[in-house]
Amino acid sequence: MGTEANIKWMQKALQLARKAEAAGEVPVGAVLVKDDQLIAEGWNQPISSHDATSHAEIMAMREAGKSLNNYRLIDTTMYVTLEPCSMCVGAMIHARVSKVVYAASEPRTGALGGAFDLLKSNDHNHDFEVVSGVLAEESREMLQSFFQSRRKNKG
Repeated sequence: MGTEANIKWMQKALQLARKAEAAGEVPVGAVLVKDDQLIAEGWNQPISSHDATSHAEIMAMREAGKSLNNYRLIDTTMYVTLEPCSMCVGAMIHARVSKVVYAASEPRTGALGGAFDLLKSNDHNHDFEVVSGVLAEESREMLQSFFQSRRKNKG
């Protein structure tokens, strides 16, 4: 899938990030796609679900597993608005996701090159293609605005 598809699916992930933001969650959204068809979607929900593992990517993978009746998500692409953390990268490795496309880099916790790169290890039994920077500015602005507003309200 080319640039057009990356933009189309990242726009959908950004819509889901707005849904997370409206619920008071950190605005991160994710969609899982196979053969240019939406398989599953997710948005950050750890606060509302009282579950630290309820990141957008994990929510999408949980939905996909149920939908496909398989935890193996072979030949799928994950589109996510923020560089995944180590938990999410680990889950995508185990699920056999084929490709990850993300918008904004995460220098503090990003596990695909932001803070560190989990795929650099040769010890994994699976790795995936990574594309970064798709609609990064839009995602970054949404995240910055969210955190500025949070700081202002705590002020």
